[in-house]
Amino acid sequence: MTGMDDLIHALEAEYKREIPEFRPGDIIRFYERVSEGARERLQPFEGVVLKISGSGTRTMVTVRKVAAGVGVERTVPVYSPKLERIEVVKRHGIRKGRPYWLRRVARIHKIG
Repeated sequence: MTGMDDLIHALEAEYKREIPEFRPGDIIRFYERVSEGARERLQPFEGVVLKISGSGTRTMVTVRKVAAGVGVERTVPVYSPKLERIEVVKRHGIRKGRPYWLRRVARIHKIG
């Protein structure tokens, strides 16, 4: 089994890249490459981190924002080749690991 583990770690090392450190409760902005026909553009998505799951290159992050009065949540792989970059906009001192109570907050960007 250790031979297979070494192979998996070698493959994961290709996709690893530097990402900023963030925690649940922080506000982050990530830029995703979107292809529209022959063109490609970067689309930003900014919101509050609700949860981080997985480890290594399988790390997933759930981000929530309020757009036009409707809550929108996206779960994206952190090491996806479609993600251009991730920025930490604001840090919060939330003590819960999965602050789902933020879904009930009306103005989600005004916490803290």
